Amino acid sequence: MWMMVMFDLPTETKAQRGAATRFRNFLLDTGFKMAQYSVYLRFTGTRENSKKYVNAVKKNNPATGDINILFFTDTQFGDIIHLDKSKAPTPLAQKPDQLMLF
Repeated sequence: MWMMVMFDLPTETKAQRGAATRFRNFLLDTGFKMAQYSVYLRFTGTRENSKKYVNAVKKNNPATGDINILFFTDTQFGDIIHLDKSKAPTPLAQKPDQLMLF
């Protein structure tokens, strides 16, 4: 399961810019990877595991702006086509290897 957080936060005032920066840094510190400036992705394993990240996003939600959270299965995520005119098409991200604990 993959989780995508998309947001549109106001940046008209210094306080709003600070809130938007704090939110982006929160996402990065929580293990999300930036796909685009306001689009961040994270592999969560299962839908059940994603609940803690949803709750964390809700807790760190800035006072203003819009945030959307979407979920993708590995198969759906694997079908995403990423185009960058400066490069050949590449996959967006790779599913992390499963850790083995002893």
